[in-house]
Amino acid sequence: MATAYSYAASRSSARTTPQDKNRTSGWRLAGFASLFVPITAAQMPLAVHLPAIYAQQFGLSLAVIGAIFLGERLWGAVADPLIGALSDRTHGRFGRRRPWIVAGAALFGVSGAALFFPASSLVSPLYLTASLFLFYLGWSMVQIPYLAWSGELDSGYHGRTRIATFQTVAGSASLLVVLILPTIIDQINPEDGALKLAAMGSVVLVSLIVSLAVTLRSQAEAPAAPSTSARLSFRQTLGALFGHPLLRRVLLSDFAVTTGQSIRSALIVLFVTHYMGLPHWASGLFLFQFVFGIAAAPIWAQIGYRIGKHRAAVAGELAQAAINVGLLLVVPGQIGLLLALTLAQGLTQGSGNLMLRSMVADIADEHRLRTGEDRTALFFSAFSLSTKAGMAAAVGIALPLVGWLGFDPRVASNTTEALHGLLAVFALGPAVAHLLSAWLIHGFPLDEAAHTEIRRALDERDHAAQPAE
Repeated sequence: MATAYSYAASRSSARTTPQDKNRTSGWRLAGFASLFVPITAAQMPLAVHLPAIYAQQFGLSLAVIGAIFLGERLWGAVADPLIGALSDRTHGRFGRRRPWIVAGAALFGVSGAALFFPASSLVSPLYLTASLFLFYLGWSMVQIPYLAWSGELDSGYHGRTRIATFQTVAGSASLLVVLILPTIIDQINPEDGALKLAAMGSVVLVSLIVSLAVTLRSQAEAPAAPSTSARLSFRQTLGALFGHPLLRRVLLSDFAVTTGQSIRSALIVLFVTHYMGLPHWASGLFLFQFVFGIAAAPIWAQIGYRIGKHRAAVAGELAQAAINVGLLLVVPGQIGLLLALTLAQGLTQGSGNLMLRSMVADIADEHRLRTGEDRTALFFSAFSLSTKAGMAAAVGIALPLVGWLGFDPRVASNTTEALHGLLAVFALGPAVAHLLSAWLIHGFPLDEAAHTEIRRALDERDHAAQPAE
């Protein structure tokens, strides 16, 4: 059977455009994308604030908290592919994706209330473990089928970029809000960790209730495409995920992107406070970057429309690598160049994530044409794993490395060598990761012409498979 690789000669195929007359209206697509608000809003509190608050406010040790978060990552490595595979095999009057999203949202909301609004008398390692594991399970039950539904909403090469752009804007806006709230509370009562946790949790839970209703009403699920979707063992599931050469390239590229971004996030406060000597700028710079990050997605979508997804991803990654190398020129105490580079970082933020997420549905189309199996949600579950792995790797690499180089955040004055070690990791760690991501996705064969041919072949086969009236 024909595969994506056989379409390389089809460069003269009719060009698809993001201005397709049948595309979903902007308002309806904005409603559909709104579910990305609670999904993304939960990332920052869990990655940055929650561990410190549970340690300082509720007395859990950092070692225990770290072990609980590590255990969740291992749990997610099993649960996420299972959710994807089960969603692909779900059939019923309510569709394949909606039942999972609704059930996951209920679990996400209840466990989120326990996680963000804990009673001091109840908090213990077991309490955090149970609420965190259930919260992430609900999160995956929402996110993975929802991303698969996103890929099925529009079968066009550029249409998928458009959907991912709306979602990225919604996610960036939600991150901006959850960054602003702790900053405001720091000016009022910086010692009240429970208030910060409750404020951020309120954003997550209120937006979940509103966006769930809006998203489910905004779009109808397309009928499931003809597919064998045979039941796979766990070993076969991993083989389907990591044995596909195109998906493997995208996952490795996403892992590199996320690792680079997470190294920057993990070290930015330490860098601004200790190397720059400007602790009052630490939260503000992070916020400054995300303000411009909201504008980044539409800019990169237009670039993707013109030069293709993988070329836009490469361009964005090369730009981010150059920006991070530029940090080596920053002088302590002088904010001007750092502000300029932070602005540029915001405008390139998410370029790779946006394009790579849009490419996963294209790969699922290629896989279905070649094998007859629809594994869309399963493929998106792997994308979730690469993102989580990148975030974990960044913390596991960056923090021990700067410590090995002599930097100690607990002392008021580090040596010059230690501060230069912090600078090197903060600048060159992300730069190397973004260069690796660009190299992995360079020359990706599944471009617009190839995908157009794949969709034509799928549409013809699906039409032929329909029973005669």
